[in-house]
Amino acid sequence: MDDFNYKDALEELDRIARKVEDPATALDDIDKLIARSDELIAACRAYLRTARERLDELK
Repeated sequence: MDDFNYKDALEELDRIARKVEDPATALDDIDKLIARSDELIAACRAYLRTARERLDELK
């Protein structure tokens, strides 16, 4: 997960939210966007969990 960028993931999640809220977005696309958001959320959680573990080790 060294190449994971938390800020970029949050920005992509923001873009996804805007697309999902756009009435012009097709239902098939919304399905794909939701699946991608699930991936990003899982990656963000893993990143934060790892960061917390590293901080705990420093204590």
